[in-house]
Amino acid sequence: MSGPAKSKIEIKNVKVYLHKKDPSTNSRIMHIDIESEELNEIIKDKEATYCAGKPDGVFIGLKKKMLERAEKFAGKKEKS
Repeated sequence: MSGPAKSKIEIKNVKVYLHKKDPSTNSRIMHIDIESEELNEIIKDKEATYCAGKPDGVFIGLKKKMLERAEKFAGKKEKS
């Protein structure tokens, strides 16, 4: 589902870049960077997961440890 929903928690201050091949940044292939301190609470540095396209966006699947961190993150956001 695209757009807002009661079951969705918005993550603000997310920067998304199409990162071209660039030796000065050690980028060897074109890719998409999604940068967010909040997302790093869920998906830690060097962790890999699954991503797929969906209507109007992208779906990022979470592994077990990531799901546990996402639950804690959601709990914090719902309290604030």
